[in-house]
Amino acid sequence: MTKPDRRRCAWCGASFDVAGGTGRPPRFCRRSHRQRAYESRRLAESRGLGDDDILLARSSYEELRDLLYRIESALQDIDGDLADGADSADYRQALWHLYRTAAGVRSVSMEPRAIGTAPSVT
Repeated sequence: MTKPDRRRCAWCGASFDVAGGTGRPPRFCRRSHRQRAYESRRLAESRGLGDDDILLARSSYEELRDLLYRIESALQDIDGDLADGADSADYRQALWHLYRTAAGVRSVSMEPRAIGTAPSVT
């Protein structure tokens, strides 16, 4: 018996198991996410967005931006703290500082959004 592959959903980024078998391996963790991706592609096409463009809730963007700022600040703090002859306790403390700061990533939801409706063509 083989161990299932782990993949990331192309829509939400969640990790999911893929059982071996024939055919293309799934790209989405749920059918609803495959449908949302389809709707999003259609909406993007109708609005002239490129393949690399996504729609994301402003609150999610701001939450991620703020988290990245906090992580960057923590790294700057650590660089300064460890620059002058740090011992193992200093490294341990720096690691925990960075870990506590980066742990906020667990609460960030980055699910893309397929919002609105495609404009009607007359």
